[in-house]
Amino acid sequence: MDNHNNQKSLLVSNKIDELSKVAQFIEELGVSWSLPDSLTANLNLVLEEAISNTILYGYEDTDIHTIEIIFNKSESQISITIKDDGLEFDPTKKGDPDTSLTAEERPIGGLGIFLIKQLMDKVQYLREEKINCLILTKNITL
Repeated sequence: MDNHNNQKSLLVSNKIDELSKVAQFIEELGVSWSLPDSLTANLNLVLEEAISNTILYGYEDTDIHTIEIIFNKSESQISITIKDDGLEFDPTKKGDPDTSLTAEERPIGGLGIFLIKQLMDKVQYLREEKINCLILTKNITL
């Protein structure tokens, strides 16, 4: 199989309206890689959470920054690497929210990361030369 078809990447800027570009890209990826609709929907949800967190909280300035999203597919899994030059933030170190509390009792934040951890099989974080790398892996059975 041609490996080129198994890697796709997308560049977006740190503007919240870029999320529609990400959603469109995932829809097209789902079709070209013949992914189940439920998996495409979950990937879309995960990416929306991860990218919006980066856009909303990742930068101390109002400059335009580029966020790179790299998708890789093998026989058994899909991995998504999100790279940004924002503030250092390791979401894997964030504790899971106490879901036994009501929404009113719970501190704000953390649910998006919790959702990502629930929907993906593996969540890894690296910081390489001032670049955040969030690697999300989902096992697939096609």
